[in-house]
Amino acid sequence: MNTCPALLLALVFAFGLSQTQAYSPSEDARIIEEYKREMGLNHAKIARQLVHRANWAAVGSISTNKIVESYPMVNIVSVDDSDANGNSTGKIRFLLTDLDFTGPDWEKNNKVTLMFSEEQTLHCKDNGKDPMEPTCARSMISGQVQRFDTRDSNYKPALDAYIKRHPAALNWIKAHNFYLCELIIRNIFVLDFYGGPHQVTASDYYAVQL
Repeated sequence: MNTCPALLLALVFAFGLSQTQAYSPSEDARIIEEYKREMGLNHAKIARQLVHRANWAAVGSISTNKIVESYPMVNIVSVDDSDANGNSTGKIRFLLTDLDFTGPDWEKNNKVTLMFSEEQTLHCKDNGKDPMEPTCARSMISGQVQRFDTRDSNYKPALDAYIKRHPAALNWIKAHNFYLCELIIRNIFVLDFYGGPHQVTASDYYAVQL
């Protein structure tokens, strides 16, 4: 008998206890952890895969716009984490401009959170999963925005890799003064199964080989 389906069945029974039975959060947690072990979920690897496959991310900042000042603001940024050969580095790079929401926001408070989801590639929809289901993996990556110094030796290779993935960026830079930034990662949460999110350190995230 396949162990994973057996554990999943046990999980279903655990959530479907009758009113005459005592609910046991610890038993639920045990079953979930055992099932995740059987599935071999590598939370750091899942975060890296989500980042590398995504062309864009949702970014949250604290708004400096007078109409909604101090409220959370959400925006879309096109992202890339590739090296010159298109391989994943894990380093999240994106372009910003002062004409948009996120540009002025980070200059006052450079702490932001980016969210990546499997649904960005329609993987969940194609497999019959709702995007809010925990099994539709997502990662919330928090950190600080750092603008690239154009004199940095890594600047041109990073920009070239970004433009290779997002050719329209050439026009953004010329016409609207977009500039290249990188997220200095401080914390990563990954939700990829029932039982709540998992914390992943930046060192574990960068150590993954894809």
